[in-house]
Amino acid sequence: MSNAIEVEPAVQSPGSGIIPVYDPSTEELIAEVADSDQKAVDEAVARARETFESGVWRKLPAAHRAEVLFRAADIIRARIDELAELEARDNGMNATAASHIIKVSLEMLVYYAGWVGKIHGESANLVSDGLLGEFETYHTFTQYEPVGVVGLIIPWNGPFFVAMLKVAPALAAGCSAVLKPAEETPLTALKLEEIFREAGLPDGVLNVVTGYGETTGAALTAHPDVDKISFTGSTEVGRLIVHAAAGNLKRLTLELGGKSPLIMFDDANLDKAIMGAGMGLLAGSGQNCSCTSRIYVQRGIYERVVEGLAAFAQMLPMGGSDDPNSVLGPLISEKQRQRVKGIVDDGVAGGAEVITGGQPLDRRGYFYQATIITGTTPDMRLIQEEIFGPVGSVIPFDDEDEVIAAANDTHYGLAGSIWTENLSRAHRVVNELRAGQIWVNSALASDPSMPISGHKQSGWGGERGRKGIEAYFNLKSVYIGH
Repeated sequence: MSNAIEVEPAVQSPGSGIIPVYDPSTEELIAEVADSDQKAVDEAVARARETFESGVWRKLPAAHRAEVLFRAADIIRARIDELAELEARDNGMNATAASHIIKVSLEMLVYYAGWVGKIHGESANLVSDGLLGEFETYHTFTQYEPVGVVGLIIPWNGPFFVAMLKVAPALAAGCSAVLKPAEETPLTALKLEEIFREAGLPDGVLNVVTGYGETTGAALTAHPDVDKISFTGSTEVGRLIVHAAAGNLKRLTLELGGKSPLIMFDDANLDKAIMGAGMGLLAGSGQNCSCTSRIYVQRGIYERVVEGLAAFAQMLPMGGSDDPNSVLGPLISEKQRQRVKGIVDDGVAGGAEVITGGQPLDRRGYFYQATIITGTTPDMRLIQEEIFGPVGSVIPFDDEDEVIAAANDTHYGLAGSIWTENLSRAHRVVNELRAGQIWVNSALASDPSMPISGHKQSGWGGERGRKGIEAYFNLKSVYIGH
């Protein structure tokens, strides 16, 4: 294995197999990790349960727990370049994008470290009708308690960030956790376990198990001693997790697929709007569940926008993790590239027109051209399915009511973007779009303090902000009689 990456192994039992890990930009084998079996998952959950019940983490003073999280942030800050290089080779993104991923992950950890000790219940003195007809007086209060052992399952796009999106609030709440990264991108998750251990997190509070979703992930979601699952991934897998969680009625947070619309009105600042639409579509080579791949453009500016988006797509350099000038990286695997190709080919067969792109690159790595398509119909896979690739469809519209109906004509509801200089129109359309996160005259903006939650089949519950940490607590109400 040339240029192999040394990783500390995750939990591995004698029955576990081996999973090869490839750099998507070179197709080179860079590491091997355990394909954790049921026994390995059982062992990881047992360790998490032991630490939770003993209180070695959750019963520490809040200041002590916060100190560990802040210390982990300091370690990450000192190792940004190392972690970025690992993330880049594991995911295929370039070093600049990977460095950004590590930095925003660091911000997420610092944000949730600041919440430790700041989640409090409420108290009140209440008088209510008693069972015997007399008034009864109570001192009442509520308190938040960590939910217990949580299973955290993350995808392959931006793996370090999504891991932190779950690990940081779970630990801040006092939970013990088992983290399962995607089998394609396990390497920075393993480093994360190492970093928290170095920061002083007690052994067994955070456990990483590597493996395939259909085996390791399924064992974790169905495990009777796991109290909550937080999952980011496809809607199809989300449905399986709902069924698996039924055994002990696990708490669930699901951030699922998206088919996000972008609406561009004819009064938009077109220079900014075309660039914003291009980045909203192509960031991460379209491998982002919030990417705006349905681009609705008012008819009067339609031709100019199609031309501008095609030019934008053509000018972005494409390259691998070792190319400092690249903007667009590869897709995660050959399987994913073939899926993207199949959706585009189906659209073309149905009458859609490729304006630019539309083909895999003839080079090493899982590259697919940035693609702009017109002439779609609402029933096409291009419009209905989450592509997870650099492919966008541009669709003309005439009036506001028409485009709102088209934008909402999907079973997803994750995000959306509106481009207009008319503030009243912006508010009207924001109110009508059925999605959990809306950008106005911007694309893919995010902040640790702002929650994101999927509507419709894009998920249950929310992440980031106060909602993100509250998802890892149970709420208890207490009545004390006089």
